[in-house]
Amino acid sequence: MFDGLRFAHWQTEQRADGVVVLTLDRAGQSVNALAQVVLGELEQMIERIAIEKPKGVIIRSGKPAGFIAGADIAEFKTFDERGTVFESIRFGQNVLQKLAELPCPTVAAIHGHCMGGGTELALACRYRVASTDDSTRIALPEVKLGIYPGWGGSVRLPDLVGAPAAFDMMLTGRGLSAAAARGIGLLDKTCEPALLLDTALQLLQRGVSRPFKQRATAWLSTSWLARQVLARLLLKQVSRKARKAHYPAPFALIETWRRSGGSIENRLVLEAKSVAKLAQTATARNLVRVYFLQERLKSLGGKDSQGTALPSLQRVHVIGAGVMGGDIAAWCALRGFDTSLQDRSMAQVQPAIDRAHAFYSKKIKQEAKRAAAITRLKPDVEGNEVAKADLVIEAIYENSEAKRDLYAKVEETLPAGSLLTSNTSSIPLTDLRAGLRRPAQFAGLHFFNPVAMMPLVEIVRHDGMDADTERRLAAFCRAIDKLPVPVAGSPGFLVNRILMPYLLEAMACYSEGIPGPVIDKAALAFGMPMGPIELADTVGLDVAASVGKLLADFLNLPIPSGLDGLLATGKRGRKDGQGFYTWVDGRAQKSEVPKDYRAPEDLTDRLILPFLNEAVACLQEGVVADEDLLDAGVIFGTGFAPFRGGPIAHIRSEGAAKLKARLEQLADRHGDRFKPRRGWDALI
Repeated sequence: MFDGLRFAHWQTEQRADGVVVLTLDRAGQSVNALAQVVLGELEQMIERIAIEKPKGVIIRSGKPAGFIAGADIAEFKTFDERGTVFESIRFGQNVLQKLAELPCPTVAAIHGHCMGGGTELALACRYRVASTDDSTRIALPEVKLGIYPGWGGSVRLPDLVGAPAAFDMMLTGRGLSAAAARGIGLLDKTCEPALLLDTALQLLQRGVSRPFKQRATAWLSTSWLARQVLARLLLKQVSRKARKAHYPAPFALIETWRRSGGSIENRLVLEAKSVAKLAQTATARNLVRVYFLQERLKSLGGKDSQGTALPSLQRVHVIGAGVMGGDIAAWCALRGFDTSLQDRSMAQVQPAIDRAHAFYSKKIKQEAKRAAAITRLKPDVEGNEVAKADLVIEAIYENSEAKRDLYAKVEETLPAGSLLTSNTSSIPLTDLRAGLRRPAQFAGLHFFNPVAMMPLVEIVRHDGMDADTERRLAAFCRAIDKLPVPVAGSPGFLVNRILMPYLLEAMACYSEGIPGPVIDKAALAFGMPMGPIELADTVGLDVAASVGKLLADFLNLPIPSGLDGLLATGKRGRKDGQGFYTWVDGRAQKSEVPKDYRAPEDLTDRLILPFLNEAVACLQEGVVADEDLLDAGVIFGTGFAPFRGGPIAHIRSEGAAKLKARLEQLADRHGDRFKPRRGWDALI
């Protein structure tokens, strides 16, 4: 059938029963991604199949990791070199439409990840089957890149599963398990991994009839009237979570679907035009940049300077069973590590164990796996497990002398090849390493609260640390599904140092009488995920004050008036229900602001420019190796508006000279704390 054709990325098999099996095994890559050349080869095969008319076609992956990871995002950067974005999208659409129009039945046999363009390819097949393995996840995550499915996915999915389920997938980018995907009608069958090919063959031979309820739901929810009604409801939901000016893709997706009807060709053209327009926005460019920043962090560590694999860290011992230490231990055990947790008595350890068990009950659905995670987390009041540990994480209170005394005790039994780390958020490592027998194997490993939600971990260096220590810790961070960023050991490291001037200025604004909700609203309008006043309450006013005072001295910043008075009342924020705001059931109760209140015109600048100012100083001083690592660390550590690409990317976009001039104006108006730090001229 394919005589005379040579394929670099596809393997073909013509079975005796008349079925053709197409196996995607992209050359030179560990995962399958739908590059233009991969689609070009698929198009050639489809054209031959359309002529030869086999009994059926099965499309599967030759990669053990998964089906298809999506489009090749690296090609997003080269669209304009090959032609217009619209033409590139239309090419992918046309290939998948030819697949959908084949006269023989087609089945996508899915195992492992099936993302983006991979899901769109599966939607172009007549049937879909997936393995029930835990690794199987089906998603359309394009909204996270500032676009939405553009190879027919936004057209075919609502028709298949109905608009509510389809938009839940496309607007959130959430991945579905095989069971969940079958539940909404996206899959026709599920099976054990070993039976995937056999089940696909059965689908080709017998077909399948989708339940009437699924078919009726899909038909009713995509009629013209339903589109008008549902679109309004969807827009209200999206507007509560995102601003159109910041993230236009969800709004464009809903509007294009609302007004599109008629033939599939007409709907595909509307989809392509809309996605092409989005792909050229600053939001999409910045979100694609953030994707590659994340991939860079994922690539750190694991091998020495010669490329040789370093010893992995398997057994973890955490000392300090407070909120941070307990949650770090719980997370490590969740991710498969044998983890022991130590504190002065079982009375200190037990609440952390109880909290971990409650966390596992919510996080792990399968009872056997939940029991296994519970078994991996062991209390160890006496610290006997130190002698077996590959990694010790100290997470006790912030006192240099207490930490050094603890390290001396730990080093008595810690194995020679093991690492000792501190979760300190503020103490310089040069203070902590004094007296260590093996300072080369000592580092900072700074997690963020809440541990389960915050993706970043700072690997904090000092000048006596071995380079392989950093690499081994980076590999460990990846093994527990965290993003590592190496930083210098200056006070506050990277994230807290950049964040604190922002928080302190917000508190200064509050002390001047600007209402907390107004301050928070200004930050949200800029694109921050949470306002600074609410953030201070969430972090804890005691923690914010402790770190703030240390960094205020280091950065020569004033402590806002009123903060000490607030702390003197015992108010600590969210954790005990009262701070700047009153907290009820974990939610801030924000008072109404008078309608005639007008925020100062420079409020946003007062909040954001200190943040940017300190980012420039950190870059100038080499707190991180380069501006990409700085942007990555700040985005994943603080949630800094991803659609802006990071603080340094934002400065370059807005113009460093213009922002520096605005800082000088603020310094004249409000004081020397706004004076531009060293480093601005290098960005002009």
